Amino acid sequence: MSRAFQPLAIPASAGIGLRSPHISEMLTRRPSAGWLEVHAENYMGDGACVEALERLREIYPLSVHGVGLSLGSARGVDRAHLERLRKVCARFQPDLVSEHLAWSVADGAYLNDLLPLRYDEEALAVVARNVETVQDTLKRQVLIENLSAYLAFADSSMNEAEFLAELVARTGCGLLLDVNNVQVSAHNLQYDAKAFIDALPADAIGEIHLAGHAINQVGADTVLIDDHGSRVPPVVWALYQHAVGRLGPRPTLIEWDTDVPVLDVLLGEAMWADMLTASIMFNRRQVARRNQTTEA
Repeated sequence: MSRAFQPLAIPASAGIGLRSPHISEMLTRRPSAGWLEVHAENYMGDGACVEALERLREIYPLSVHGVGLSLGSARGVDRAHLERLRKVCARFQPDLVSEHLAWSVADGAYLNDLLPLRYDEEALAVVARNVETVQDTLKRQVLIENLSAYLAFADSSMNEAEFLAELVARTGCGLLLDVNNVQVSAHNLQYDAKAFIDALPADAIGEIHLAGHAINQVGADTVLIDDHGSRVPPVVWALYQHAVGRLGPRPTLIEWDTDVPVLDVLLGEAMWADMLTASIMFNRRQVARRNQTTEA
C-alpha cells in the first residue's frame, strides 16, 4: 500500500538514474543526489524494488522515464500499458514523466528497441494524437525525448528538431533533451549538433540527459552507439556546456544502463555536471556585470 507523502519538486541540478545494484546503498547512505529517475516499466508490478522506491521517493525528487509507449505507432498507444503507467504515476507521484520519440510495436509485437520515425506531416499527426492520449490519461504534461539514430528516412519532409518543435506547438508537451543522443545522431547522420539544440524551443525543455556511447568501426566509417555504458565523454560534456549556455540550468540526469559502475561514479558525474553549470552561470553573470558597467 502506497503511503501518503508530499511529492518533492525536481531541482534544476543533476540527478542519477536509479539502478537496482544501487538501491540498498541509496537507502542506507542517503548520499547527496539532486534527484532520481527510474524506468517506468521496472516498477509496474510489486516486489522489493517497488517498496524501496516508495521509501526513496520520500527522500529524493523523482522522475519516471518510459520506454514502452511506442508513440510513433499508427494504431495508437497500448491502452493496457498506458494504464500501467498511469498507476505508476499515481503510486509514486513523480515530478516529471517522459517518453521517447520512437516506435517499438508492430502488428501487436513489442520490439526490444526504440526505432526512428519518418519526419513528415503524417507521422506528426500520429505522434501528436498519441501524445495527447497519454497526457489526457495521466492528466499531466509529458516530456518527449529525441532519439539516437543510425539511419534516416530519405523521404522525410522535416528534420527531427523541426518535428519536435511542431509537436510541442500542437500538444503542449515538453521536451527531454538527450545531449548524448544529439551527439550520436549528429555524428552518424552528419549534421550540426549545436544547430539541432539551437532549433528546439528552449522554454519546452524540462530535462536533459547525459550518458556515454560506444565507438564502433564499420568498414571505413566510425559509428557511435548509444549504449549508456561509460562515463560521459568530453565531446558530450562540451555539447552540454553549449546547451546550458543557451538554456540555463535544467534538471540533468546521468544515465548508465550497461556495465553499471559503483554508485560513487554516477554521483561524481552528477557533481561534474553541477560544477560545469555553476561555472557557466557565474561567467554569464560576470559578463552581464561588465556590460552594465560599460553602459553606465
